Amino acid sequence: MVQYYWTPNYPTGTPNYPSGTPPFPPGTSQVPPGQPGTPLFPAREQSYIENILRLNRGKPGNFHFSFEHAVSPTGNTLTVRGVVEAAGRDHVILRELATDHRYLFPMIYFDYAEFDEQMNYFPQTP
Repeated sequence: MVQYYWTPNYPTGTPNYPSGTPPFPPGTSQVPPGQPGTPLFPAREQSYIENILRLNRGKPGNFHFSFEHAVSPTGNTLTVRGVVEAAGRDHVILRELATDHRYLFPMIYFDYAEFDEQMNYFPQTP
């Protein structure tokens, strides 16, 4: 199975610590001693698709999906006209505007989205 997302802060095995013991006990915050409130790792932009969809909850748009198996006699694609209600790492919940019907789609089928208005996005720094 192929991992869909790369998560830089997710532990992938046993890390090698220089002193042989982890700098912080499991389950505690990763703040260095003597520097209260300062995180160990600087905050980075998380511009994953699910975060961008969350920033644009409630905005009407067209959401395009394609499937490896046919969903109708005419093809293997589906377009939903609706709004994002929620988005997670591997799924999106859409509410169709015309029928108020709700869909739960795995993100592996998501192709792209078209919004009717300006999209929200993370601040860009030069």
